[in-house]
Formats: sequence, structure tokens, C-alpha cells
Amino acid sequence: MRIFIAFEGSFEPFDVSADETVGAVKLMIQDYFHISLSEDEQGRRYLELIYAGAPLKDSWSLADVGISFCSTLKCSVKEENKPTLYVFNAVTQEIMPMMESISFLGKKVSDLRTMVSLRCGFPVSVFCLRTPKGLEMYDCNTLGDYKVAIGTTLRLDVWDGWKEFLKGCLLGQKLKAQRYLSNEGPVLKYQKRVALYIAAFYGYVELTEWALKQGARPYEAVGVHPCRVWCHEALHADVSKCPIHAAAEAGQLLILKAFVNCSVLCLECKNLSGQIPLTIAFKHQHKDCVLYLLSKMWSTVSFPKISVPMRIYVRIKQWVLRAQSHNFNKSQLCRARVFGEKVGDTVVVDGFTKPKMTSKSWHKAGNKNSQSPVGKLPTLGNQTASRKPVDPSAISQQNTRQEALKFPPLVDANTFSELQRHQQQSQENITIIARKKEKLLKNTYLPQLPLPPVSRVAYSHPSFYYATPSADWVFKSSFASFSEHSGKTPRENAIYCLAVASSFKEKRWLQQLEIARVLARKSISNLTTQGGLTACENSPEIML
Repeated sequence: MRIFIAFEGSFEPFDVSADETVGAVKLMIQDYFHISLSEDEQGRRYLELIYAGAPLKDSWSLADVGISFCSTLKCSVKEENKPTLYVFNAVTQEIMPMMESISFLGKKVSDLRTMVSLRCGFPVSVFCLRTPKGLEMYDCNTLGDYKVAIGTTLRLDVWDGWKEFLKGCLLGQKLKAQRYLSNEGPVLKYQKRVALYIAAFYGYVELTEWALKQGARPYEAVGVHPCRVWCHEALHADVSKCPIHAAAEAGQLLILKAFVNCSVLCLECKNLSGQIPLTIAFKHQHKDCVLYLLSKMWSTVSFPKISVPMRIYVRIKQWVLRAQSHNFNKSQLCRARVFGEKVGDTVVVDGFTKPKMTSKSWHKAGNKNSQSPVGKLPTLGNQTASRKPVDPSAISQQNTRQEALKFPPLVDANTFSELQRHQQQSQENITIIARKKEKLLKNTYLPQLPLPPVSRVAYSHPSFYYATPSADWVFKSSFASFSEHSGKTPRENAIYCLAVASSFKEKRWLQQLEIARVLARKSISNLTTQGGLTACENSPEIML
């Protein structure tokens, strides 16, 4: 069978067999055009064959995807860079690839934590990084000090008892975030600032409104955990970032509007580098945010007899707030900013105290949920051990209480069976709904590949559908064995094959259907040849 390969402006014929795999064809192309391919720790350079608009896998044979005589395949050389590092997030249980150059391995841990914060949306003060051996990495050291090589997977850990709280903030679930708040005052204030920061980064309006009502301010720095305030000289530079900076970095226009409406001080709020939200939004190329902030900063504030530019109005307001804080609570404010700790407070000393950032869950950290108290029954008194004289009035009160308690009337047997039947029917309905939801979650190809619904019409199959009584058992066991060895049910396998076939967009629908049928048969035959299905089992036919 002759096919044609289009590569870099040339159009060359190749004689191959119909059963040839795509990987073998790639080797032929590589030898013919003298293409150099490579694969190392930094990345790989490989060939990609495209037919009918879809890339071909090396394990497919040409006949499986409908490649016939005189078909044309497009060939191109692809370059793929591998991540320099991986970071496992203990909160979301996800692995974040860090696509950076090799020179990044010579930088400090603080630079890596800044990048991780921009990826996951956490303030740098709520997490730490650990080596694969569990050693905590400190900001002042370089990655080379911990012998971090290319492809190393680091671990992101958060404060003990914060896992559920941060997960609720990441999902924008206000009730879940409220449920796992701390009972300690300083920690509670810090958590509200963290919640406002994460809500600003991801654009959660409801969580933002709740945090603002709780007293968190968008122009105030998130800061650090109260047990780390004492070491303010060695803190990360990004602890001075405010929620307004996070919203500008992420380009959350609605959050920016909410913050500016809350306080115009957000317009002139500077980070440690002296950048205002307008500069940050311009740096990250968020056009809508830049236009909005520009219009606000060049606007005017009108009073009965004078109009003041917004910049001057913000400066006046800042001066007034500084004067108020200086006059009323100067000593308290200085103590909170410089030292921040009192006698009896818990402090964390790196390398000496027990680590408190190990991502322990709420319950394992020894916390009690104050938002959902559990009612407790009063303890029963030991009447036999009591030797006090009995008061007649107390007996009369006890009798009246017993008379007040009435049990519900007993139902007859028919009513009880009817209630039991209704309960069983409702339980079956709940099970059916749960199974439908599970199917929708499992079949990730359903949104892009609509299938006809399963027929519920009660009609009888032909009598020859099962030849013998034992054939029913063989048929069911074949399906069970297929699901066990492939990890998918026959219907899920059919959906997967249809999704793969639908990527051949230049083919007609009937041709895509034929490709899907071939791929489905091929997957079953592969299991049979590899020993997945035993010889006594008949390979089930996938009904598309």
C-alpha cells in the first residue's frame, strides 16, 4: 500500500503494509529525511503524524484509523520542554509543574515560593516547601543547598488544622471556610485576611463580601501567622502583599471594583517594591483592569465648593488616618507592628520547635468545631448510692414530668409495611440518581460527544440471542473481566473510542464511527492476547 508523507514542503511516497504501526512509519520517515530526535531531562524532540486533522499514536496500525491507499499524512517535528520541578500541593492533592530554565535551580527558595504563590493563589505565609525526604526549605538558602535536581518533586505543606479552611477558600465555599475558623483572636484575624486574599485571586465575589464584612481590609497586608510575627526581620518579602495586589495580578476586574468601592486607598496601595495596583495590572497585561484603574485614578472627587483630584484626595485621606492612629493608639499600634507578641504567646523557632506546618487535618490537629456544637445528654445520677432523704415535692415533680412525656401511637402492621415500602422506594430513587451523577462524572467525554440515550422500552430479544442457559453466565463474566482488566465498563470504552475517533474532523461521521468500532475491537483483542481475558471467555462485542 502506497501512502504519501508531507514534510517541510516535500511530498514523498512510502510503500507500507496496512498492518504497519504508526511508530514503524515514523522510523521510516526519520531514516528517509535524516531527522535527529532527542530526549533528555530538559525535554524531548519527536515526530508527530497527523491524519484527517488528528495526531496518531504510535501503537495504532494504519488500518485501525482508516488510512487507505494513496492517503496523505502530515509529518512535523515537535519540541516539548519538560518541567524543571514539580510541587505537590497537600491541600488540593495536585502536582504543579514548574516550567523554568535550569538556571533557576541556582536561585533561592524565596524565589521559588513566590512563583508557587502565583500559581496556587496562596499567600507565602501560609505554606512551606519540603524536600522529598521531608526536610523543610528555608527562604535564605538556595535550591542547590538542598540538592534539588531536575525533575524533583517538592511538597507544599500548610499550617496544621488549616487544610479544610484553605480548601473551602479555594473553592469559594463561604460556609466551609467559616466552619473551620480558629477560636483564637489573632489567628482568626489572620485567617480572614488570608480568605480575602484567596478570594481576590480567584474572583469569588461572595467570599470577598463576607471577608470585607468581617473587618478585613483590601489595602492591609496579609502578614504572617501570629506565632511568626516575632521574626519580622527574616520574613519573606511577599508577606507585605495585600488582597488588592492579588486581584491586580490575577486580573479580577469585579474584585477590583469592589475593593475600590470599599476604599479608594486601594488605588495608592504599594507593595514592598513600591508598585501600585495599576502598575501590577499593566505588568501582567490585564487591559480591562488597567483601563478601570486609570479612569479611577484620573477622576475627581467633588465637594460642595471644591473638586479635588483623586490622587490628592487619597493622600489627604492617608494623612488623616495616620494622624488618627498616631493620636489614639500609638503605643498599641507600634507594638503590633514591630513585635506583635505578648508574654505567654506561642512562637515558632525554625529548627528548634516542633514543626507546625505539616498539613494535618482539622481533627488531627486537636481542634474542635465551635460552629457545629454537638448536644450532650445530662448524666444520670446514681440513685442507689444516694443516702439523702427523699423530698415528697421532688417526687411529685418527677411524676408530673413523666406524665408530660408521651410516646407516639403505635401503627398497625399494614401502615408499617406501607411506610417501609415507601422508604425502600425512596432509597432506590436516591441510588438511581447517585448512579446517574456518578456516570456523568466518570464519562469525561460526554460533553463533547453526545450519545443516544439507553433505550428503556421493554421488548423481548430474539430467542437466538443466547444459545444456551450457560451462555448468559459467560456473557456476564466476559463483561466483568473486561471491566476488571481495562478499568472501564464496555459503555465507557465505547464512549472513549468515539471521542478518539471524533478528533478526525476531516472524516465524515460514518467514517469516524467505523474507526471507533475498529478501536473498540482492538482494545478487546489486546486484552485477549495479553492474557486479560481467559480462553474460556468470549470477548464481548461493543455495541455502539
